[in-house]
Amino acid sequence: MIKKSLQILKRNLSRPRGIDFESVYPVSDFYGDDRGTPVDRYYIDGFINDNRHRIRGRVLEVAENTYSRQYGSGLDSMDVLHYEQGTPGATLIGDLSSPGTLPEDRFDCFICTQTIHVIYNYMDAIRGARRLLRPGGVLLCTLSGIAQVSRYDMDRWGDYWRFTTLSAKRSFGEVFGLSNVAVDYGGNCYAAINFLRGIALEELDRKKLTVKDPNYPIVITIIATK
Repeated sequence: MIKKSLQILKRNLSRPRGIDFESVYPVSDFYGDDRGTPVDRYYIDGFINDNRHRIRGRVLEVAENTYSRQYGSGLDSMDVLHYEQGTPGATLIGDLSSPGTLPEDRFDCFICTQTIHVIYNYMDAIRGARRLLRPGGVLLCTLSGIAQVSRYDMDRWGDYWRFTTLSAKRSFGEVFGLSNVAVDYGGNCYAAINFLRGIALEELDRKKLTVKDPNYPIVITIIATK
């Protein structure tokens, strides 16, 4: 009885304070971004950092050049892809799912985070990503695994898909060739539950986030070489 009481006390003390874990509603509808850093960014940022040596030459990034500036070195150029004309900071206008709107064989590295799953014709988008790369160029891509619907994307262009490591491997393998694709993931039950509740990274034990459980992938990562 004493041991069980201590376990309950320890469990309750380890939870972020002021949060009702019995509630059917999340503490944040914005991935925890209004509380701090969203949990999925722990895995996305880690993936980009681990592959910073690939961010070289002519680099393209979706929507902004944050990762290019932060992690790139010896860059010849930094470009930003967006599909809407007039978007501030965009240097290339095109639609990933319409490869004909994109230049061919131009970039050494394409950083495409949290984008493919909000494109309905995602296979065409993967083909578009490959088209952009020079021979030997590398795509650094992340996809949502376990995650809430992105209301921002849903209300604008849509939020369509969630991936597993298997679906990512097969999809990207069909376009790049299986031998040219490396798929991994980040996440576990602790991370997934807190991410879905909208609890911020700063409120969690980061050591627990390093544990990997293949049944609870929050972020799927892909390195694909042309």
